[in-house]
Amino acid sequence: MTQTARQATGHIRFQPHPQAEQVLTPQALEFLSELHRRFGARRRELLQAREDRQQRLDAGELPDFLPHTAGVRAGDWRIRPLPADLQDRRVEITGPVDRKMVINALNSGARAFMADFEDASSPTWANCLEGQVNLMDANRGDIQLEQGGKTYRLNATTATLMVRPRGLHLDEKHAALDGEPLSGSLFDFGLYTLHNAHERAAQGTGLYFYLPKLESHLEARWWNDVFTFTEEHLGLDSGTIRATVLIETITAAFEMDEILYELRGHSAGLNCGRWDYIFSFIKKFRSRSDKILPDRAAVSMATPMMQNYSRLAIQTCHRRGAPAIGGMSAFIPVKGDEARNAAAFEQVRLDKEREAVNGHDGTWVAHPGMVALATEVFDRLMPAPNQIDSDKQRDLHVTAADLLTPPPGDITDAGVNTNVDVSLQYIAAWLDGRGAVPIHGLMEDAATAEISRAQLWQWRRHGQQTTEGTPVTAEHLGDLIDAHTRRLSAEQPERAGRLAEAAELLRELVLQEHFGDFLTLPGYRRLA
Repeated sequence: MTQTARQATGHIRFQPHPQAEQVLTPQALEFLSELHRRFGARRRELLQAREDRQQRLDAGELPDFLPHTAGVRAGDWRIRPLPADLQDRRVEITGPVDRKMVINALNSGARAFMADFEDASSPTWANCLEGQVNLMDANRGDIQLEQGGKTYRLNATTATLMVRPRGLHLDEKHAALDGEPLSGSLFDFGLYTLHNAHERAAQGTGLYFYLPKLESHLEARWWNDVFTFTEEHLGLDSGTIRATVLIETITAAFEMDEILYELRGHSAGLNCGRWDYIFSFIKKFRSRSDKILPDRAAVSMATPMMQNYSRLAIQTCHRRGAPAIGGMSAFIPVKGDEARNAAAFEQVRLDKEREAVNGHDGTWVAHPGMVALATEVFDRLMPAPNQIDSDKQRDLHVTAADLLTPPPGDITDAGVNTNVDVSLQYIAAWLDGRGAVPIHGLMEDAATAEISRAQLWQWRRHGQQTTEGTPVTAEHLGDLIDAHTRRLSAEQPERAGRLAEAAELLRELVLQEHFGDFLTLPGYRRLA
């Protein structure tokens, strides 16, 4: 913390900001202090357990279904019945917590909006605090924005609001308790809950969350304990807090039953977070030459590895009375190019049809322009509010090998160049404070950028060669990073300095011997 940080109730020190007084009230600081003191040590233990498991994976261990939790998988149990406003989630839109996005997403016609403090947001201090203000105003119905001669305000009917706090691995460096940075997870969750719980209860609804990047059922247990304490502490009815867990790590895919079981009183189902799942596959098997993935574009949901993961999520959820939400298609409308725009809409339609036919109870889109298309698909193929009782995937049998066999495909010169280009553009935007960035007709966020830079590291580390015969070496990648930085800087001279900073970070991530767990960790040190 800097010398300008303020001393506050509960010994939390925080950086000043115009919205700080509104968000970091004495009551809020007291609640954050209590969360940190009760759950901070266990969070650190869970993060250490991740490191310990990675060492075992590096030594040759492979994930499998846990023998000591076989009773949970075999048991006859179901999650707590869903509240009325989580029964039909056929289309959910996701995006950052800036004011315009919050209004447009809630007005988009989607059933739900996941306001994202994680992969779609760059965690600047301003974004974190202003995002909380935006959600407070949205819950009270008086959020408004004057911009470009237009007035943005909420419609009479809006999407159900859900919130994704940051992952367990992320700190909030702008606020510290007794000299220790607060957990980003507890900071986002605690502030949103404290400021909105009673307002939402008065409206007859609950507090709905998405939980990112869980790696085990023990992490789900930690969150469940946080929820239980919070409900008791704030005088909320049990089950007011509901959470959908993103299955976006390869280890969590083997513990879906156990994750639902740990959260069964607070569960709102599972979601197939496909992009982080692909990234996790690369990260967890960083040391293995038999787990090399082809070009990112070739690792689609139509491949066996990804289909098995998706169908297992459906089977697991439906057996437990829980919804299984499909993943994000990153395609967005393409202005000024009818052919590319039509191709993008066709890709989204095929993706959503596959999910609905397989048995998913809803899906994600990244842009308001895709809501109507996804809704039409699910209206046509899922006339009921959900498919929980449909028996789809009931007889599925998925083995460990079905989840661990990489899909076939090529590593191409174009794939290498695209990964460099996307990584540079995204990192530069993220350092500027933007976490969801349209690039080449796709909505890129931290998860998709993680795949791009992780593949570059993996291909270099394991001496891969493109189908055109180009070795993916450190020298080659360094030359490509320099070349793309020069090109992008010529196209956007006003951003040359930021692109140079992004190039420095990307070079570190893809050329160092050790695999960096998240690009956002070294990136965060550079953020305001």
